[in-house]
Parts: sequence; structure tokens; C-alpha cells
Amino acid sequence: MVIERFKNRDAEAVYRRLRAHGRFLPENLVFVGSWVETNFDRCFQLMECESIGDLESWAARWRDLVDFEFVPVMTGADAAAKFSG
Repeated sequence: MVIERFKNRDAEAVYRRLRAHGRFLPENLVFVGSWVETNFDRCFQLMECESIGDLESWAARWRDLVDFEFVPVMTGADAAAKFSG
């Protein structure tokens, strides 16, 4: 899970770059979906990757506009399976 905080609460700058250039995703990073707070303070993106390096190389293209927090997550089903046995 990627938690983005728009610098200066300027979501418009982020969406302007997204429209002009796309997401800048490296080959090994898969965008699953995103949710944005209605006040545009934060965006929550679900990404799939094997390495934190994949996230870091992607985030480097956006750090002038966004502060990032990366939170490793798993599905509820995967979590339950860890305790099923």
C-alpha cells in the first residue's frame, strides 16, 4: 500500500503530470487501484511488486510533488492462512 501526501495540498499538479506523462511505472511494478481522500490530502494506492526498489524508482519520479509512505500488506485471506494451521 502506498500512502501519498500531496505536497502543499496540490493534487492538481499531480494529476496534470499524470495526464501528460502517465504513471511512470517500472516494468516490475503493477498498479492495482487508488483511492483519494475527498479533501485531497492523501491518495492510497495499491501496488504489486517483488522489491521495495521497484517502488523507490517509481516514487523518485514523483517526489517533487508527493511525500510517500510504503506499507507492505497482504490480503485478509493470506493473513488468515498464516494462522490456520
